[in-house]
Order: sequence, then C-alpha cells, then structure tokens
Amino acid sequence: MQKTSKLYAIIHSKCPQCRRGDIFTGSLYGFNVQRTNTVCPHCGQRFEIEPGYFYAAMYVSYAMNCAEMISLGVATYVLSSGRLDFESFWLYLGVIFTGCLLLAPFNYRYSRVILLHWLSPKIKYNAYYDKP
Repeated sequence: MQKTSKLYAIIHSKCPQCRRGDIFTGSLYGFNVQRTNTVCPHCGQRFEIEPGYFYAAMYVSYAMNCAEMISLGVATYVLSSGRLDFESFWLYLGVIFTGCLLLAPFNYRYSRVILLHWLSPKIKYNAYYDKP
C-alpha cells in the first residue's frame, strides 16, 4: 500500500495524522460557510488540541496576508509601468484591498492547515491510520 504524501495532504486539507480525513467541511470557495471539523472523520484525531489552539492560526494568516499584499503591490507597480504619483494611490489601494478580500477564504483554510501540519509538535503522522 502506498503512503499518502505530506504535500498532497496539505494541498487537499487532510488530517496530519492519517492524511485521509478532511479537516474542513465544504469547499474552499462556495456558498456554504467553511467549518473546521472537531475530530478527523477517519482516525478520530482532535484538531483543536487545546482551548484557543487556532488563535495561533491568526499569526500564520497575518504572515500570509502580508506576503500577498507585498506581492500585489509589486505586481501593480510592474504592470502600471512604475507609476507612484497620488492618482495611482487609489489603484494600489483597490488592487490590494480586492486581492485581500478574494484571498480571505484561502488564508482562513490554509493558515489552519499549515498550523496543524508544520507548527504542531503534538501531531505526528501515523502510517497505521493511512488506510482507505
């Protein structure tokens, strides 16, 4: 039997212990609200390890948001031929604000996934649970 890769588990928002169960209910962009499952439906791993655990995801989300704003600002600068006058201020503000709004569901989901997979020393991969 082949193991599920860590990259696949991160991209598809799978449980860090079994890499099979979904961390979230619903899709990334949809009309339903994204909800984090309390426990993994496959192996029973509790996702919120301690009360307030996902407050740390705010810091991950903040770092992701800063990187996105800088990237959008640089892309706007390059695509607008380097205009930095007062009239272009609204262009930069509009592009960065719209980009942050469109990427908010992505940041919400993947800040929690990154926290669970890379920044949680208590959760380890267990090949025993990696069975269909």
